[in-house]
Amino acid sequence: MPQYFDNVENLAHEDITYSFSIFEKKYTFVSDAGVFSKDGLDDGSRLLLETIAKTDLGSEILDLGCGIGPIGLVLADVDHNRKVTLADVNLRALECARKNAASLGLTPNNVTILESDVYASLDGKRFSTIVTNPPIRAGKKVTYAMYAGAIDHLHQGGQLILVIRKKQGAESCEAYLRTLFPEVSKVASKKGFRILIAKK
Repeated sequence: MPQYFDNVENLAHEDITYSFSIFEKKYTFVSDAGVFSKDGLDDGSRLLLETIAKTDLGSEILDLGCGIGPIGLVLADVDHNRKVTLADVNLRALECARKNAASLGLTPNNVTILESDVYASLDGKRFSTIVTNPPIRAGKKVTYAMYAGAIDHLHQGGQLILVIRKKQGAESCEAYLRTLFPEVSKVASKKGFRILIAKK
């Protein structure tokens, strides 16, 4: 069965629009079949945004596995001084992300949206913060590559911030992060989701 991290060309499109409010602002996003959380903002992404969007993330941010863009685009909208790169392997999701960026009035000065299988299209690029709601169903081979690859794509002192559910391996994920980063902390938890920050 196709997953949201697959590109399925013959999958029928759906015209989906959903809205959510965060920081007293209403956002309306276009979505489609074959993308992650196609019908609304998932609880993990909401917790991630509520926890970090108004904190100091530095000026260069990567939303890895961005889907249709709720995390990266809200981060860019909250602070237009940020330069946010949104990357995903799902072309259908990226098309939605481009439409959502345009509807928010975000420009290439604020936002770059590109196709990338994990870090494949990001060679030589470094960021102050990498954020991700990782594609758990893709398996540890993919998600752990996202965590390990962050080391080479963060500036010194930069941080990887992720959300993960307790029942989907939060504890083993945190243990793995501690083998990679000198400092790892859990900064929030709600409804079984945890926000982890790993600093380089």
